[in-house]
Amino acid sequence: MGLEFDYKYGQTPLDEEEKEGLKIKSITTQGELNEFEQLNIEKAVEWSIHTKLKAEKILTEKFVKDLHKRMYGDVWKWAGEFRKTEKNIGIPWTQIGIETKNLLDDTKYWIENQTFSPEETAIRFKHRIVSIHCFPNGNGRHSRLMADIIMESIFGNEVFSWHQSNMVKANETRKRYIKALKEADQGNIAPLIEFAKN
Repeated sequence: MGLEFDYKYGQTPLDEEEKEGLKIKSITTQGELNEFEQLNIEKAVEWSIHTKLKAEKILTEKFVKDLHKRMYGDVWKWAGEFRKTEKNIGIPWTQIGIETKNLLDDTKYWIENQTFSPEETAIRFKHRIVSIHCFPNGNGRHSRLMADIIMESIFGNEVFSWHQSNMVKANETRKRYIKALKEADQGNIAPLIEFAKN
């Protein structure tokens, strides 16, 4: 029995090889998958709250990958590995390493030079990393947690509320989020910052 996904607007389909990376063979529905992923993500969030994370460790490729592995490692064999397939969104997979490094370097520069407010720095990071689309799956949730970690561990600020939402479920919220992302794609970051704060 293959795993059949019901993709929500704005989600990236997995290819067959990526689906084979599922660790829990009893999962057969999208709902079950979401539940297992959610439990795994909650463990990662707990870890991020209770671990003293240092700024210089956060803005590294290793941390970007390790966080994804913490979020999805119970569910997917390829968690924490950059994707090796082309997707309908994101940059060519061969460019992921270099573009991630550019983003990390830019973010360090923004912080050192106070180029943007803490909120804008975190949201610009979140937007760029999600558009790179480092991983086969989970990029949106990963980018939101990265933004929260930047806010909390680098700036010592409150994390974003992201509408307190499990984005997978709430349709209206998801539409507003996607709309804000599209605005950010056009260079207008303000709606995404607003969304993150509310």
